[in-house]
Amino acid sequence: MSGASDKPESETVFDVAHLRKEYQMGEVSVSALRDVSLEVYAGEFLVVLGPSGSGKSTLLNIIGGIDRPSGGTVRFRGEDLAGYSESERTRFRRRHIGFVFQFYNLMPNLTAEENVEMATEISDDPLPPPRALDLVGLAERRDHFPAQLSGGEQQRVAIARAIAKRPAVLLCDEPTGALDYTTGKIVLDVLDAINRDTATTTVIITHNAAIGGMAHRVVRMMDGKVRDVRTNEVRQSAEELEW
Repeated sequence: MSGASDKPESETVFDVAHLRKEYQMGEVSVSALRDVSLEVYAGEFLVVLGPSGSGKSTLLNIIGGIDRPSGGTVRFRGEDLAGYSESERTRFRRRHIGFVFQFYNLMPNLTAEENVEMATEISDDPLPPPRALDLVGLAERRDHFPAQLSGGEQQRVAIARAIAKRPAVLLCDEPTGALDYTTGKIVLDVLDAINRDTATTTVIITHNAAIGGMAHRVVRMMDGKVRDVRTNEVRQSAEELEW
């Protein structure tokens, strides 16, 4: 059992206040986020839970600089992302954010190491690709192509690619959604180890409530709103999770 001795730092990485996001679909306006306020702390492992349509992916895309809010503020270390130009948001993503998605998006004609190397080319201070692969337990698979890797191994390459930039924040959108139970636990264990070993702030969005047991804090979303936030006094390891 992980215990509660590894509390994250108190520094606020993201300060989200009264966030709104509306999409126009013909003559109908759809509210994806409704007055969402939230803080994300340095070094924390945060899980955002909610069913499809709850707004969790929209929230992730906005704090990750992929999308713009319709209203409210998102501050990253005190700077308001909503005021960034397109080029400024691109620099923000490249310098500070690592993304892990449900589907791995690896280049099929590149080896595992070459896929990771692509991310290091846009970083000021990258990890050497072999080191990034070692952190996810794939040092010996560095010369394999995606087709020669299992789904779980491909996701671990995707994680290595994300952390190779040395991001301040790792944003994970349903990272186990395409994986079976056992492989999903392996990937979650890797994400937990990265968070502990590198102090990378890690945010996972998922519909799987069991994953919340790993988190420092769990945010539950419904209908575009934050319904509640809870702190885990005792964290579970990936191996202890049941679903």
